[in-house]
Amino acid sequence: MEHPDAHAQEQPPGGGGPDAATESFVAHRNLLFTVAYEMLGSAADAEDVLQETWLRWSGVDLDEVRDRRAYLVRIVTRQSLTRLRTLGRRKESYVGTWLPEPLLTTPDVAEDVELADSVSMAMLLVMETLTPSERAVFVLREVFGLGYEEIADAVGRNPAAVRQIAHRARGHVADRRPREEVSRAENRRVIEAFRKATETGDLQSLLDVLAPDVVLLGDGGGIRQAVLRPIVGADKVARLILGGLGKAPALTLRLAQVNGALALIAMTGDDLDTVMALSVTAGRITGLYAVRNPEKLTRMERVTSLSR
Repeated sequence: MEHPDAHAQEQPPGGGGPDAATESFVAHRNLLFTVAYEMLGSAADAEDVLQETWLRWSGVDLDEVRDRRAYLVRIVTRQSLTRLRTLGRRKESYVGTWLPEPLLTTPDVAEDVELADSVSMAMLLVMETLTPSERAVFVLREVFGLGYEEIADAVGRNPAAVRQIAHRARGHVADRRPREEVSRAENRRVIEAFRKATETGDLQSLLDVLAPDVVLLGDGGGIRQAVLRPIVGADKVARLILGGLGKAPALTLRLAQVNGALALIAMTGDDLDTVMALSVTAGRITGLYAVRNPEKLTRMERVTSLSR
């Protein structure tokens, strides 16, 4: 898929002319990317959706558009729904566990608690269990606060049907999402303790910071070595982590803001090896999400701005 910059006449700022269509698109670009990313869990696919959205938007008669933001959200939602079907087929043949593509995010994302929660690795995985329509309605209603009529226009359903879908999606998510909110200070304390125990090879300290039923998911995409199935239980997870580090003595861990939350980035020299997102509940780590597939780590080279 070509990027808009490939053709001057199709290019939104900063490079194209300062026309109304371009200005509107750029003004809402971060919002549109966030909608697409939350629906797809893939930054690469979200960028493709934005390209397709721009191509359609650039041909719209703006005199006929009452609310440009709503119109753009409608286009990006429809394009995301189409892309979801393709992504679903791709995931069926994916080697091992499919995890969302991690994003290096700006500090303001963490400060918006609802936005940070909605783009967390744990929440994106919960949303993977929704149908495409449920996911679209949940994102537009619960994260972006759109009205049922606006959502109905975006997903091609009537408002009554959208209300039913929203109710079903909320219940589905509520049954699966973490039930306890952890303060950012507590989250940092637990992750720092995990990093220290991992770096020092202290098995007992690592066991102390892991929940008994902790789950480790790995995504190597068939390109890099990673666990192919979920690893469950503190002892198994701890020994796997320490054993893996033993085979990579040059590995160093550093903290970073990933998907609106504190995460760990494993480096081998100057090369990014793994992005590890963590879920913390009641002072212990309940989920570890290790993304190693290099095709999913390219976005970590720069900070991504999200908004709602």
